[in-house]
Amino acid sequence: MAKVTMPQLGESVAEGTIGKWLKKPGDHVAKYEALLEVITDKVNAEVPSPFEGTLTAILVQEGETVPNNAEIAEIEEAAGATAPAPIPAAPAPFVPITPIAAALVPAPAAPAPAAMASTAAAAAAAAGDPDARMSPAVRRLLRENGLSPEQITATGGGGRLTRDDVEAYLAARATGSLPAAPAPAAPMAAAPAPAPSSSRPASQPGAPVTFAAGENEQLIAWSQMRKGVATAMARSKGTVPHAGTMVEVDVTGLVALREANKSAFRAREGANLSYVPFVIKAVVEALRRHPRINAHWTEGGLLVKRRVNVGIAIAVDDGLIVPVIQDADQLSISGLNRAVVDLAERARSNKLRLADLQGGTITVNNTGSFGSVFSSSIINTPEIAIVNLEAIVKRPVVLETSRGDVIAIRSMMNVPVVFDHRATDGAQVGRFMGDVKAWLEAVGPDTPIY
Repeated sequence: MAKVTMPQLGESVAEGTIGKWLKKPGDHVAKYEALLEVITDKVNAEVPSPFEGTLTAILVQEGETVPNNAEIAEIEEAAGATAPAPIPAAPAPFVPITPIAAALVPAPAAPAPAAMASTAAAAAAAAGDPDARMSPAVRRLLRENGLSPEQITATGGGGRLTRDDVEAYLAARATGSLPAAPAPAAPMAAAPAPAPSSSRPASQPGAPVTFAAGENEQLIAWSQMRKGVATAMARSKGTVPHAGTMVEVDVTGLVALREANKSAFRAREGANLSYVPFVIKAVVEALRRHPRINAHWTEGGLLVKRRVNVGIAIAVDDGLIVPVIQDADQLSISGLNRAVVDLAERARSNKLRLADLQGGTITVNNTGSFGSVFSSSIINTPEIAIVNLEAIVKRPVVLETSRGDVIAIRSMMNVPVVFDHRATDGAQVGRFMGDVKAWLEAVGPDTPIY
């Protein structure tokens, strides 16, 4: 009898709550098929089954919280089943999303042109590891352009996908010479809308609150996610000495660059060009000069990370999730834009993978999407810094010129940072933020987006 255990769902996550079992005892479960939903302070995630077989027992009920590695279910393995292998972590295809706020988070558009079929790539995927023979350069090119291996005909030896294959596909897509897409199947008739519920909406977090006649107050139970967020925030704020500073950035050049490119970018990419990836790019470029900010606090010392994995704070119903852009320093601005879109969509539809929540080294938070001009965030421990981007506001600014000071209307953005004062000091963070500011203010018409 195989035991299913509570997985590790994040760097600092020690436990998880069973949100919903997607299978019941007696059901057959395929390997890697979604078995249950787990809730933590960071995510609602579907957990795949590590085995193929029959679910025989559920050991932890919905709503119960257990530590990592605790046994939660038993599966009678199917005959001939092999030991569990690591779950593949292939990149998910690009999915457009609805914007949080105009110009700050990309908006949805029509799907990309139809893909060219790849028999060899499909065969590799069926074997359970579709990108096993791809080079890191090919994986990066796919990731930056929102593609999956199955979309492209592989011409390399043994069905291997090469860089030339990907570039040929991109060239064909740019010229509109891809094969026509097969006609989609007729959509199923929509199910009738459910009748309005007469139950009290205030029992559900996020639902409208209505008061009955004579009722003066109403208790809304905390959701499991809200409880998790509260615990994590109290732990971080209660144990970590938070300090902060802020730089004021003239982003007039950045605004002009975006305005000049947004229409062409949307036509090519199917999504709005956001300001968020520019700030992420500024942060990762500054980290090259200040690697000690790209680190975790530990009792034994500062654990400096080689990989730059940027967490993106995303608001969801009754909670906050921080999925991670892996190797963000290896992506172009367009690649970062695509990654933000993809993570935000999957976060809001509960389709994040476990790997999406792991390995963060610094967090960027788009607080300006709601019009904020200053905010102070709580550090996503064990990271040591969180950078916010605030709303861009036009206002008069004094500029120094060769003919003296002048007043000009400029687009200005505040960029605050909160840091762990145990791990670093204001002088070090100040120099880091000075480089973030310098990169953003140097953006001009020649700044590459791709």
